[in-house]
Amino acid sequence: MPSLTHLTFRAATVHDVAAIVTLVESAYRGESGQRGWTTETHLLDGQRTDAESVEGLIGRDGNIILLAEQNGELVACCHVERQDAAGYFGMFAVNPVLQRAGLGRAVLAEAERVAKKEWQATSMRMSVIEQREELIAWYERRGYQLTGETRPFPYGQPRFGVPRRDDLRFVWMSKPLHEVAA
Repeated sequence: MPSLTHLTFRAATVHDVAAIVTLVESAYRGESGQRGWTTETHLLDGQRTDAESVEGLIGRDGNIILLAEQNGELVACCHVERQDAAGYFGMFAVNPVLQRAGLGRAVLAEAERVAKKEWQATSMRMSVIEQREELIAWYERRGYQLTGETRPFPYGQPRFGVPRRDDLRFVWMSKPLHEVAA
């Protein structure tokens, strides 16, 4: 198991795009994603993200792609975006080989801290595919609650993945950040 004491965080630059795309794809799609518990291969085929999408987020006002590194190696990432008084958390990926070591909890906590410190966010929001019950439960254990809001899955838009089912939709979750130290 990796030690969280050697975990460092930084904002991504355009030089990190290829590594971010590789990490995200490895965590969600293909054979490597099946090694971890965050895979979506039972729900979706195709890509999870691409270089153009990632590069478009880097340096855009109100957006940070947060990288977690151990000994200079990228082990996890997420996207944090300012949305009015809330932060939005997405594109969350942990190297499948290193999952279940606490890296995800550390990255989520850092994302919450960044949103509160940088933008004075009062809450953090995210969307999760409704059928990802184990992931929803993981977020609930970290203080997130379902809001009751749903959004349809973007069928017919392969840049979001190619659905293997016809009943996918997103549920929204939120957590107040009043207890998060900035």
